[in-house]
Amino acid sequence: MKRRFVSVAIIVLILLVVLSACAPGPNPMRSLEEPERTDAAGFWSGLWHGIIVPVTFVISLFNDRVSIYEVNNRGGWYDFGFVLGVITIFGGGGGGAGRTRKRN
Repeated sequence: MKRRFVSVAIIVLILLVVLSACAPGPNPMRSLEEPERTDAAGFWSGLWHGIIVPVTFVISLFNDRVSIYEVNNRGGWYDFGFVLGVITIFGGGGGGAGRTRKRN
């Protein structure tokens, strides 16, 4: 039992290290008058940032150069992907809707 716990802990630690490499980088402030950049984060970047938000949040507590949300994004589609990624990771909240309780 203890050996299995150690194995699972090592695997989780390795996954956290690998996912931390995927955290968004620093977000330089940009002027509101700038035209939209072609390299701005879109839906897929938002989805990925939403999926890795737990790891990115922990890193952002210790590193001021990392944030959980990409400032340079394309607007609504990035937001939609981000929220969808967060919902995917945290279960969506609708999983209990179909369950029924057994009454004695």
